[in-house]
Amino acid sequence: MTDGRRMGKSDLFAHFSEKTGMKRAEVRDFFDELQQLSEAELKRSGEFVLPGMVKLVRQERQARMGRNPATGQQIHIPAKTVVKARIAKALKDAVLPPA
Repeated sequence: MTDGRRMGKSDLFAHFSEKTGMKRAEVRDFFDELQQLSEAELKRSGEFVLPGMVKLVRQERQARMGRNPATGQQIHIPAKTVVKARIAKALKDAVLPPA
């Protein structure tokens, strides 16, 4: 894709279908399975790694006091669980200009 627009799900499936010779439905099934595997691993161990790309990490955030930006009033932010993505160094180095 060189037309300046963002790659969507259909474009992604078409790309992998063309590159691997798999049917688009098979590619879609592969990505569905990858999503289910990542969910299961995050629940089980708290992390999921796609080597060379990204590490997904489950993280517990503690409750804290915050501020409503519109009113300036202090508010209580409850504890919650979040998933963070940590980009692999090789990918960062390939995409971002050196500092």
